[in-house]
Amino acid sequence: MTTRISGAKESVEQSLYDESKPWFGPFAWAEEKTGVKRIYIFTLAICFLGVYLVFGWAAQLVCNCVGFLYPAYASMKALETPQKGDDTKWLTYWTVFAFFTLIEYPSDMLLYWFPFYWLVKCVFFIWCFLPLENNGSVILYNKVIRPQFLQHQGNIDNALSNMASTASKFVSKKLLENMAGEDKKAE
Repeated sequence: MTTRISGAKESVEQSLYDESKPWFGPFAWAEEKTGVKRIYIFTLAICFLGVYLVFGWAAQLVCNCVGFLYPAYASMKALETPQKGDDTKWLTYWTVFAFFTLIEYPSDMLLYWFPFYWLVKCVFFIWCFLPLENNGSVILYNKVIRPQFLQHQGNIDNALSNMASTASKFVSKKLLENMAGEDKKAE
């Protein structure tokens, strides 16, 4: 357990000093101004965020920003690279994000009263986009979403095809009726 914690700490520290990361500049500035190491500033920021998500005003907005801003930024960067693996990673995240949002919506009125809800949701989002090979989004996609998708894919494709066909017939019929009506007006 101790080796996992020290490994996680080393990984976080390495990431904080990685000049290619978007947070490098703010942490370098804070370290220079305060004289406090970045890892301690990061730890303090995480603690503050946790307390804020429990007691703070607009915790929902902060939580949703955590779940959206960095993943959106990383997704746009992934689109600009020629590798396919990073695109797949972020598509998986957004699939899980959308699935969670659909499940969360009907239960929102009950969950809102759960005192640590925004903190738990924020931790869930972070778990889903952690830079690990098997982060939360990969696990949830492979264990929950993908099996359901594969089981119902044929039915969904048929339903979508039928809907497209019905809509196409309806639009064609209405266009023909409108054209016939305009021809009668012209006579």
